Amino acid sequence: APLAALLLAACATVAPPPQVGETLSGRLAVRVEGVNGAAPRSVSASFELQGDPQVGRLNLSTPLGSVLAQARWAPGSVVLVTPQGERRFADLGTLTEEVLGEGLPVAALFDWLRGRPWPGAASSPSAPPAAPGFGQLGWAVDLARFDEAWVVATRAAPPAVTLRAKLDRP
Repeated sequence: APLAALLLAACATVAPPPQVGETLSGRLAVRVEGVNGAAPRSVSASFELQGDPQVGRLNLSTPLGSVLAQARWAPGSVVLVTPQGERRFADLGTLTEEVLGEGLPVAALFDWLRGRPWPGAASSPSAPPAAPGFGQLGWAVDLARFDEAWVVATRAAPPAVTLRAKLDRP
């Protein structure tokens, strides 16, 4: 009986880690074309995206696993942590604009990486001969290779931006 009481007490005091939504991971490459003679900018990294547009985190790492940056957000708080220190931003769009030189629709990425339009904005399915996918927020989301875990989103408006993601599959 003392052992059973100890086990019950242990079960009652050890809480499971909080679940903040499903984690998506893989490789991510973003290219922002140069305008007015500026050189194009690109970032390529392994990524781990957890949570949702309200509360979450995005880790970017080198192929060897060194963390390049971590973005964390919650209502009223968007923080970027890099080897150079910690910086706060008004929102995720401002953070991606500062880091990449162009804002990305991070809230929509949670759905786009799952092969579906974000419910927070109107979308339209791609019409042939375009690749399978949809258009949303001024971006074309190409799902032609989604069965191979690839998602490609492009924005044609200057500066043109291409985001390629290769998701890890369990």
